[in-house]
Amino acid sequence: MSKLTHNEDSHYSVNHKCSFNATAIELEHIDKALTFAYSMVYGEGHHRSHRTGGISRRKKGEVFCNTFQGKLAEVVLYNLFQIYSLTVDEVDFGIHGKGTWDDCDLKVNGKRVNIKSAASFANLLLLEAQDWDENGNYLPNTLAGENAQYDYFVLVRFKPDIKNIFQSKGMFYSNEIYGLTEIKALLYSVNWFYDVAGCMSNLTLKALVAQRYLIPQGAILNGHIKMDANNYYIQAGDLKPISFLVAKLKG
Repeated sequence: MSKLTHNEDSHYSVNHKCSFNATAIELEHIDKALTFAYSMVYGEGHHRSHRTGGISRRKKGEVFCNTFQGKLAEVVLYNLFQIYSLTVDEVDFGIHGKGTWDDCDLKVNGKRVNIKSAASFANLLLLEAQDWDENGNYLPNTLAGENAQYDYFVLVRFKPDIKNIFQSKGMFYSNEIYGLTEIKALLYSVNWFYDVAGCMSNLTLKALVAQRYLIPQGAILNGHIKMDANNYYIQAGDLKPISFLVAKLKG
């Protein structure tokens, strides 16, 4: 695995990229993720306003973008795994209140899959460092008495970047409650695409922790992104292809 290029002034940059390989997303999938994210952020659900170990407090617009993108990643992967004739538990669309969350993104052929999402130009799978221990356990699940081990991790990327769409309308850094119809029209005004940048196993996560594949809080990534929290990372170019995961899941 390749470590990021690191300068002495806490600047880090990606050096092992993976090209975006676009697949069109059905509007039905967009609608499912939109309905869920709207209820979680602007309805009766709850999402925390900060990342684990993070300083920044996110506005509702940013939380919506993150929630929509994360749920859309689950939806498209669920569909993809079904195409590969794998047994996949249904996507959780339950609207959770404060202190409650899903303990697993997808369960596929009995294996627990953690899904990370990003924009099409992103080339890192990031995991907030304070959420994980040296044995690859997800600490929030440990504290809640849930299963703390994920078997695999997958990075899904999207085009366009929903954050840019919301920023163009002044909605990203806003706590204003927007109407569902307004957001739906905005998201339906563009064509959506995804790719699966790759995957890794829990064994790889343990190696990332042990070998300190870590971007510290406050570091500058790719010249302009200030890291809000400590994050373990793996570069997209070091991830295994989705075909590797399908073969593993079929056993």
